Amino acid sequence: MILVMSPRHTDAELDDLRERVERTGARTVVSRGAGRTIVGCVGDHDALESVARLALTGVESATPIRTPYKLAARGIAADRSVVRAGPGAGVAIGAHALAVIAGPCSVEGRDMLHTTARAVRSSGAVMLRGGAFKPRSSPYAFQGLGVEALEMLAEVRAVTGMPIVTEVLDPRQVDLVAAHADVLQIGARNMQNFALLAEVGRVRRPVLLKRGMSCTVTELLLAAEYVLAQGNPDVILCERGIRTFDTVTRNCLDVGAIAALKAETHLPVIADPSHAAGRADLVLPLACAAVAVGADGLIVEVHPEPARARSDADQTLTPHQFAELMAAIAPVARAVGRALSEPRAAALPSAEPTHCRRAHA
Repeated sequence: MILVMSPRHTDAELDDLRERVERTGARTVVSRGAGRTIVGCVGDHDALESVARLALTGVESATPIRTPYKLAARGIAADRSVVRAGPGAGVAIGAHALAVIAGPCSVEGRDMLHTTARAVRSSGAVMLRGGAFKPRSSPYAFQGLGVEALEMLAEVRAVTGMPIVTEVLDPRQVDLVAAHADVLQIGARNMQNFALLAEVGRVRRPVLLKRGMSCTVTELLLAAEYVLAQGNPDVILCERGIRTFDTVTRNCLDVGAIAALKAETHLPVIADPSHAAGRADLVLPLACAAVAVGADGLIVEVHPEPARARSDADQTLTPHQFAELMAAIAPVARAVGRALSEPRAAALPSAEPTHCRRAHA
């Protein structure tokens, strides 16, 4: 249920409302916007029925949430959510400026990673992606460098100032990855790994959640709900293409889903044209399409020598191709009233302890 507070409500009325609602067994989430304050009430049917019967002072209107996802629903937030990644003010995802994340599919070595990071940063990328642990269809394929790769990523962040995005595969890895990375990626294969979703929900790190290749928009939002329900509000949704009968692309980039997500949720939405295309020559036009339809950013695979990449070589861009992509999406962004984020200066090492902080510590 969504409770919209009166413009003239007092803090005492808001505190009293939350206390009375929570006594029914429902949970409250407050969202303050420029012109209004919303209190979202989340709980089982009986608890919400009890809330509906309360005489609540300072409330302008009460509206049931009809969707199965509650905390991800558009109406529960006064404004669109902006997720910030990295130390200090961080990089904003979901704000006016588009955030472009770029880097290799897999971290293969220190020199390659530094070269890629410098190249993508010079072209306008604001965050660096790189796989330390890789989920592969074949058990004999390259699985990533693991802890060594995490240390390389942290080293490059200190030099470039670029926050790090890397994938976590297992609930047992969450603390380790969160100690090194700024954003925890949940890949398409793990979108409905509910134990993993709950675990990253307990960590104070933004979560980049990719849509499963056979999953609906509603299922994606319900997966996000698992993270949100554990107390982590910083979820970034990613459309990366779904599996269809056609084979001309690796996956079908669902630009309609991007538009639908922007209407259905307050969470930021980005697109992955690399995994959708499966071909380097199609990444640029798909990136333009995603920006045109309203994506808040992109995540793109880039490697100094794609032919030598140990994973996803066919869809990986060279630094020159990535520069062309950035030049192509800039006018598209302007046409839809957006701009591109500017890379930040190199950051000082974070003072945060190496162990990860939990939402319910």
